[in-house]
Amino acid sequence: MFLTVNLNPAVDKNCEIDVLRPGEVNRLTRSGRVAGGKGINVTKILRQFRMPVAAVGFLGGPGGRFIEEAMEKLGVTGYFTRIKGDTRTSVNVLSDGGFVTEILEPGPVISEKELAAFRKQFSGCLELCRMVVLSGSIPQGLPVDIYAELIEECHEAGRKVCLDASGELLRQGLAAKPDLVKPNRRELEYLAGRELSGMEEIRAEAGKLLEQGVGKVVVSLGAEGLLYMDKEQELYQEACRVRIVNTVGCGDTVVASLCMSELAGEEAGIALKKAAALAAANASTRENGQIPMERYLELL
Repeated sequence: MFLTVNLNPAVDKNCEIDVLRPGEVNRLTRSGRVAGGKGINVTKILRQFRMPVAAVGFLGGPGGRFIEEAMEKLGVTGYFTRIKGDTRTSVNVLSDGGFVTEILEPGPVISEKELAAFRKQFSGCLELCRMVVLSGSIPQGLPVDIYAELIEECHEAGRKVCLDASGELLRQGLAAKPDLVKPNRRELEYLAGRELSGMEEIRAEAGKLLEQGVGKVVVSLGAEGLLYMDKEQELYQEACRVRIVNTVGCGDTVVASLCMSELAGEEAGIALKKAAALAAANASTRENGQIPMERYLELL
């Protein structure tokens, strides 16, 4: 079983518009809401492939109930910690040409009591899983090294860990040496403290993560594809060319695909092809984390 950690999930409100004009009245052509947040997106994709998944994290208010009900419908085993605050809402504005504008709330404030309850749930769930996926932002009130602490606990229990985070969450988490990490270019640049001008500099920064003790590094480069590195090999996979509808969740799709390949023991080249095809299939549909399987197989 996979265990996904959802510290700051969201209700994603997807809004479609012909052209987004800042500072003017904008009328939507369509809108709808889905359970979202990076960890929830990973969970949804894993369930599409009939993978057994348990999910932990914080949920509160009407948005929390909406996400919990969505997970139940997917057959996800939920061990969520109920909180007094409200689960956040994220607004994704999809305009013609595949442009996406994301407006993200910071999330609720987590109390020490709520954090302690989550930690107890998390520790118990480690007995159920083989691999843990840590992804996304954190709500207010949690320490910036929370992912590092959870990674250490996973390794003590003999579990594999994938980390997909940004900023200081990523930097702190890397110190705990996750088995797999998936930064994008912007996140690598944050770690480097400067812009990375080309593939050689990207390779060099990814290599530094391996030197720190990370097991495998996959850099997602958007339309430029995926770069894989471990201590023995380096591979590059071009992105599939599709008509882009919605890019939200493409990175989460890559994470889910890589984690499935990891537990299946697939070689890196196959894992990269699957991840690239799955991300492209996700980009070609409106709802993030809802993969058109026939399209995925065609691309693969």
